Amino acid sequence: MSGNMENFSGNQETSEKIINKKKPCQPETETLLGRLHLQEKFEQKFPLADFLQILPPLKQHHVTSEKDLSHAFLLRLMMLDYRARFVPVIADGLEGTHSHSDEVINMTENDLDDLDDLLNTNVETHEQEQTHVHPMDVQMAVYHCSDSFLKQMMITKLSQCQYALLLLVPDPVTMEIECPLWTFRQITKTWKVTPIKGDLNIVTVKSVPVCKAETPLVSFFRLGSLSVSKSQLMNTLINGRHSTFFHRNCPGSTKSRHLMDGVAEIAWYCPDGKPNDAFNDCIAFCNLHGDALSIETQRDILIEKSSVNIFCVPSLQRNDKNKAFISAHFKFHKPLICLCVDDSCGIKRKNGKYILGLKDKSQSDVSEELKQIIREVLSSLDGSSLKPSFQLETMAELSGIRVDESDPACQKGKSAAMKIIDLLTKDNMDVSKIKENILPCQGHLWHQWSKIHKELYHLRGNIEKQKNKKQQELMNIRQEQYAASCSKLMELFIENLSSLPPTDKKYFLKYTQILMDSLSTDDLSVILKSYNEKWSEALALKNKYKNSDLLSKKQAELENISQKLQSATFGLEHIFREMGQIYEAHRTIEGESRYTGWSKYPELAAQLMISGHPMELLDGDAGHMPLTWISSLLEKVIEKLGDQRVFVLSVLGIQSSGKSTMLNTMFGLQFAVSAGRCTKGAFMQLLKVSEEMKKDFKFDYILVVDTEGLRALELEGNTTRHHDNELATFVVGLGNLTLINIFGENPSEMQDILQIVVQAFMRMKKVKLSPSCVFVHQNVTDVAAAAKNMDGKRRLQDKLDQMAKLAAEEEVCNAECFSDVIEFDVQKYVKYCAQLWEGSPPMAPPNPGYSESIQEVKDTILSKASKSAGITLSQFKTKVQDLWNALLNENFVFSFKNTLEIAVYRKLEVNYGNWTWTLRSNMLTIENQLHNRIENGNLDKVEVSYLKKESKKTFETITKEMTIYFEDDNEKDMLAQWRGRFETKIKEFHEEQVSIVKRKLDEVIQQKKARKKLDDKKTEFENRLLQKSKELTQHLKDKAKDEEELEEQFSSVWRGWVTELTADTKPVEDINLEEDQFTILEELGFEETFINERKQRKKHIISLIGDYSDYVKPSNFLEFLTSNNVLSHEKQQQIRSLIDKAENESLDAIKHKPVATRGYSSTYLQEVAKTVKEKVEKFQKERNYSFKKEFTVDLLLYVFFKAERWLLDSQEKFKMNNDPLTYLQSKKSQYYTVFRSFCKGNSSAVVLGELICEKLKTSTVEAVCNKTIIGLAGEMKCNFPAFNGNRLNLEKHVLKSLAEKENFDDFITYIRNPRRQTEAFIKAEVKKYIFIDHKDQTVNILKKNVGDINTLVGQALFTATQKVQTKRGNTNMWLKEFSSFLKDELTFDTVSSQNFSDINDFEFLKSEIEKRLASVFDQMSSLSLDKLKRSRLKPDKILIDQLCRCCWVTCPFCAAVCTNTIEGHSDVDHSVPFHRPEGINGWHYRGTVEFSINFCTTNVASDCRFYPHYDSKETVPYKQYRTAGPKYANWRITPDESKLAYWKWFVCQFQNQLEEHYKLKFQGRGDIPLQWRTISKDEAIKNLNEMC
Repeated sequence: MSGNMENFSGNQETSEKIINKKKPCQPETETLLGRLHLQEKFEQKFPLADFLQILPPLKQHHVTSEKDLSHAFLLRLMMLDYRARFVPVIADGLEGTHSHSDEVINMTENDLDDLDDLLNTNVETHEQEQTHVHPMDVQMAVYHCSDSFLKQMMITKLSQCQYALLLLVPDPVTMEIECPLWTFRQITKTWKVTPIKGDLNIVTVKSVPVCKAETPLVSFFRLGSLSVSKSQLMNTLINGRHSTFFHRNCPGSTKSRHLMDGVAEIAWYCPDGKPNDAFNDCIAFCNLHGDALSIETQRDILIEKSSVNIFCVPSLQRNDKNKAFISAHFKFHKPLICLCVDDSCGIKRKNGKYILGLKDKSQSDVSEELKQIIREVLSSLDGSSLKPSFQLETMAELSGIRVDESDPACQKGKSAAMKIIDLLTKDNMDVSKIKENILPCQGHLWHQWSKIHKELYHLRGNIEKQKNKKQQELMNIRQEQYAASCSKLMELFIENLSSLPPTDKKYFLKYTQILMDSLSTDDLSVILKSYNEKWSEALALKNKYKNSDLLSKKQAELENISQKLQSATFGLEHIFREMGQIYEAHRTIEGESRYTGWSKYPELAAQLMISGHPMELLDGDAGHMPLTWISSLLEKVIEKLGDQRVFVLSVLGIQSSGKSTMLNTMFGLQFAVSAGRCTKGAFMQLLKVSEEMKKDFKFDYILVVDTEGLRALELEGNTTRHHDNELATFVVGLGNLTLINIFGENPSEMQDILQIVVQAFMRMKKVKLSPSCVFVHQNVTDVAAAAKNMDGKRRLQDKLDQMAKLAAEEEVCNAECFSDVIEFDVQKYVKYCAQLWEGSPPMAPPNPGYSESIQEVKDTILSKASKSAGITLSQFKTKVQDLWNALLNENFVFSFKNTLEIAVYRKLEVNYGNWTWTLRSNMLTIENQLHNRIENGNLDKVEVSYLKKESKKTFETITKEMTIYFEDDNEKDMLAQWRGRFETKIKEFHEEQVSIVKRKLDEVIQQKKARKKLDDKKTEFENRLLQKSKELTQHLKDKAKDEEELEEQFSSVWRGWVTELTADTKPVEDINLEEDQFTILEELGFEETFINERKQRKKHIISLIGDYSDYVKPSNFLEFLTSNNVLSHEKQQQIRSLIDKAENESLDAIKHKPVATRGYSSTYLQEVAKTVKEKVEKFQKERNYSFKKEFTVDLLLYVFFKAERWLLDSQEKFKMNNDPLTYLQSKKSQYYTVFRSFCKGNSSAVVLGELICEKLKTSTVEAVCNKTIIGLAGEMKCNFPAFNGNRLNLEKHVLKSLAEKENFDDFITYIRNPRRQTEAFIKAEVKKYIFIDHKDQTVNILKKNVGDINTLVGQALFTATQKVQTKRGNTNMWLKEFSSFLKDELTFDTVSSQNFSDINDFEFLKSEIEKRLASVFDQMSSLSLDKLKRSRLKPDKILIDQLCRCCWVTCPFCAAVCTNTIEGHSDVDHSVPFHRPEGINGWHYRGTVEFSINFCTTNVASDCRFYPHYDSKETVPYKQYRTAGPKYANWRITPDESKLAYWKWFVCQFQNQLEEHYKLKFQGRGDIPLQWRTISKDEAIKNLNEMC
């Protein structure tokens, strides 16, 4: 017996502990919970959420303390590691030795006198040891300390591990018996039934929720103590190679256990439909732990419920209570088997009662005999009224036990779910029809909407009309959804989501999903069977005949079954999908303003997503994304969590390749995994990073995106390849890391997925996204074979390189190997995973090697994640939108618009504008100071080194700010790509500013030198004027009190003085530009009458003309005309370019002439006229047509007109600086004051004071104005909305201003020359800001600056006076000190000291000046703002220099101007969000007068083509516009469905003017859509702010 039964032997179970007392186990339970550190959790319970987090990794094989056992058990169980049941405890430092309970005590020979000593030593040692915790006590303790949802997860995972599940559980305190029915609800059992008789080939597949499965129940009971293990015997019946029931010989078993006695466990045997199945149908086996004689309640329940009862007794030979108990049960009709452990009898049978002795029998013999008896018994019951059928749900009907589902929260949740199910089933509707009838928004309507929406990106013919038609169709579908969206089911579902408390809501959702799954299970089984049959037939035909009608027929049948499969698949995700569609329909129809029931849908879904519920991102059935719904959902998640950082983990793999199982194993997620319920589309789920792990990561959550498998069966026959590429591109683009799952070792399947994945990564590289990847190779037969794995990695690397070359050809990209596409190390980032099952399902447990492999993959993922900052949720939302919008277009790379990158770049532009303004403002201040020095004669040369030295501090501050910005900003990784360029740009800007300031100051120096002759005379004039004034006063002293007489006398002699002083100088004459222009035109050969006739027209008219046909001679150009005799658009553009070029180059040439320093000469205009005429002649020679003479004259008159203002201003400046007569006339009032003072007998000090004050008046006004202008320019740059952002912000304000004024000519100027209109806008806004809107503020700034100058002059007076008094200097010294102090702030004309040499009292002089200055500054406090207009510095000019130093390249289609703030941004494409209808720029259909009203942003998404040039013979597809030539290649035009309403409003508002301007018509293909005419001006302006 002992030899043959060694597998059954072991420590005997004892029943002494099972005594019916009040709270019998409490002390032991408390001790156990204490050892496991679970005392608090016994009352508070572990929530499931605690274990659905990113937790610290576990040691693979042991823990270091008993307090870690509970977590280790649960986490390993979640990882499907069936070894979770026993986790050794090995203290730190003892790894590699035996665990404490198995410790070997080594002794030397001296310690052992004899055998007794050794035996005694062992006994004593073991008596002192504390036995380790029994594994099942750990399991039960965790169970009792878990909330109901964690219990359910735990039982579900135990089931997946093929372990027995808890059926009856005594409460460890009250001993109340509970049946945890709730914990079974998620479990479904699948098996194959083979008939005992008849056709053995007929196999029926059953897949049933375990709670509803009706099976025989075989229960085992132990009576008394046995020398064999009942549980081990049961295992041999179910799976001889796996310990379904824990037994005494399992690793970690101990004699003492506290929580298992009285527990009944249940397991199901599920046959595989094979000849070696132990039983031909599913059977439930129940095991009651402990002595059944003492556990009456559980025993009686099981005996009643069982089909067969099996009692294990030591022997029936003795007359004891065991025999009496068996004898009593022999009287019942129910089959009974008695196993006598110590008896050696064979099988004895009578009336369905069996006795079998086990003594001297091997384990396998006993097992086979017992199987035979059970089969025999169950067979005899077939068809019998006695045959009981066990169903878990019936346990709820028993009295005397508690069912966990009786919990009030569970009852409420279940009740709510049942109402939902009742609605679904009330009409006995076929499951495939339920979605169609009860969830109408997501079926045909949503699929049709998706189809039409995708067609918007493949338009042909009349694009705008087609687009408007399709948009109306989309609106109609939304109207239908809107009308159909009030189903009772959705109302009830939403009400429950809104009103149920959190726990009730969890039960509600769980029950709803469980009940919905059970609805579709049967239908799915039938459809899948049919699908598999057709699929096999189709494959056979495909291998035999590549193309045949039969094959096509089979594929059509497959497609039909696929549709049924989609319809029959029904779960919670479909209700959420309906919510999304209802929301989108209501949002489209009602807008955002109304707060109704549907508006809270995103919030409800967000709450579920935060709690860990997966949410559908991409609808796999429709192949479309409900973008509005997803965006609103994510917005609500952000609202609730804050804009948390997430690490996005995407997963790709072929259909049914174990992706979802892998994720569920890795993270405890809840993605659907059953064969008929493979994930459709893409789902996202949030995983929180636990507090312990946050220190290792820079993000708060991992966002897992699981996808519908590539090459999905359901999609076979559709555009599978396109769908796969689309899905892979979307998922790879979303993920910070993509997990690529390869299943098995089939090279063709591997090649398929690798090609798709490599192409996706290639696309990411081209759009500057940088995800990383890890390959997981699942179901590999020999994971441990290192050599084989190395070879596998080498082959994978070769395949990837090969695929990279293929993808490079398709995507037009350079790549020789995979590492050219993405940074990838095949040694680190290819992981091999063992096969999932240890044997053949359905009874095979998971392979522990699989769990270890998945843990290794998880560690790799987290290691890579720890190096990433992830992205914020708002960035994820934006990325979803960008990727999806790009995928809707055929060419992903051309169409991808990285909104996040654009936003980061726009913010960088704003900062760049601020940095350059700080530098410019600093250079303006330096320029102003040096300008004053030059004018004061204190500086005659400006060195670049000095300018750099003066601006060094500001430049270093800016450089430091830039460094901080690039290194510390949240988006520093994205900013890195532009850092080098912007650092270079800021250096170049600084250098340029230094160069510009030097050039300006050099011009001032040149002007100073040019007027040196006059400046030298000024001193002479001044001395003589002072002398003459003194002489005259001698004769007029007696008339000093008669002001009129004095003034008359002074005026009479003043004219004589001026004539005398300027006798030897020639005055500067005024110029007559009109006469010069007339002469020049005559010299060029144009008649007088003809010139006068052309002069009558507006001089600038040529710049605003829309049609130049009248300027072209009628011969030789008919080929370029449209049907309405209008010159072609391309020709019109060429003429416009000629005019613009002539204007710009002429003005540039004129402005380089030294008019301000040497005066005007008519030769300047002659040179310009000659150049313009030569340009026109050259233009005509290069083309096949000629201009009428009107064109040349009008162009010259226009150029003269544009140059006129600058020439007059410059000549005036020259006259002021070089004409003595003008200079002296300007000094008359100043010298009359001196003269009058002398007449009054004032001392020299008083006269000098008056003279100084007169001189200070002018220079102080100039200084105050310059300072005010610099300040105002800074104020507007920083605070004025139009100026304080980037180039795009300025553009929006320009467009807004144009719309508000509704001036067509201004619009045309903007369209023709956007820079000119922008400059005009800046000038107008500056004028309005200073002189109207902020007039009071400007006056206050002026007053403040007057006060500052007053203070400065006061300091100069004090310093000069103190120095002269200290050094006992003279008047000359005082004047020098005074002017030196003011040299940087004021221009101060020198005063000759020789007429004031008699001054000795400088304190008196100081007080005289201060007294007079007080009144001067009082007058200046009310200084007119008009003075600002005459200032040397102009605020509009400063701001134009700052704001217009940007890109002005225009779109080759619609001429919209690029909005990049950086001029010459060679490494970033041109772009603008404000594209417009091409007709605005004069585009029309070749050979017609029909305007083109298409937007280029719509065209690039269409299937239309265009001629790149006017003489092109070949057309280019709009989708490939970049290939059309250099002017197209550097533009990024992303499809936007022409959403911008602004230009649509413009076309409608100015239709007649545009037709007149271009001599074209809005007719035919250019007919304006009716929808455009509904747009108001307010809507147009508002729409500008929505563009980015």
